[in-house]
Amino acid sequence: MKLIVLLIIAVILYFIARSYKTEKFANIKLDIKEKFEGDLMQHEAGLLVALMAKVAKADGEVCELEAQLLKHTLNDISRHFENQDEIREKLKDIYKKEKESFNNTLEICQNLYKLTKNNYQKRVKIMEYLLNLAFIDKDFSNTEFMITEDIAKALQIKTEDFQKLVNAFETFYKKQKEAEGISLEKAYEVLEARKDDDSNTIKKKYRTLVKKHHPDIIAGQGASQNIIDEATNKLQEINEAYEIIKKSRGE
Repeated sequence: MKLIVLLIIAVILYFIARSYKTEKFANIKLDIKEKFEGDLMQHEAGLLVALMAKVAKADGEVCELEAQLLKHTLNDISRHFENQDEIREKLKDIYKKEKESFNNTLEICQNLYKLTKNNYQKRVKIMEYLLNLAFIDKDFSNTEFMITEDIAKALQIKTEDFQKLVNAFETFYKKQKEAEGISLEKAYEVLEARKDDDSNTIKKKYRTLVKKHHPDIIAGQGASQNIIDEATNKLQEINEAYEIIKKSRGE
């Protein structure tokens, strides 16, 4: 049983390392299998999936990326059991049941804490995995924050450790968004334009906004440095939006 628990945690760490490269794990043996026929809600695997269900449904819906991560997790966990097909189906049933209500979240956490009481770092890694799931759609909602914070408290994870994890994910996705740039839809929004506007109309709106937000013009009006800096950032956004729209139109 202890071996299976270690294997499950190894899978969790593998996902974290693969997605964020925060750690490297070598020589993880995944070819040893055992048979488990007990109640999975008394096993770390079942409790983990139950908490995943709570987090995935925290914002009211499960996005495609969350669904894919859940699918891979169920497959990776179940394949370490001799009766893997049976285990996979049981884990699916747990997920379907537990996503319907948040009422027993504290109880699930308490049971998981009992199994991991003497391994704080394991609980931190489980929390990191749950935050991975919450952040994977790049939108960490207030509801997701509240439920993950409640889980962290119930697992007796230190507030500073929980916040460090949240900050790390926020920094990661902020950099990712900056690298991706703005979308075409956002570009039209920035230029206060519509997709059916012709190129001349787009150009006029662009020039109007440039005159309105150009930092030199703002500075000439006697604005403070903060206002000038904001105008500079806005002008950069306007220029980027205009280039995206022109590129989309082959101009």
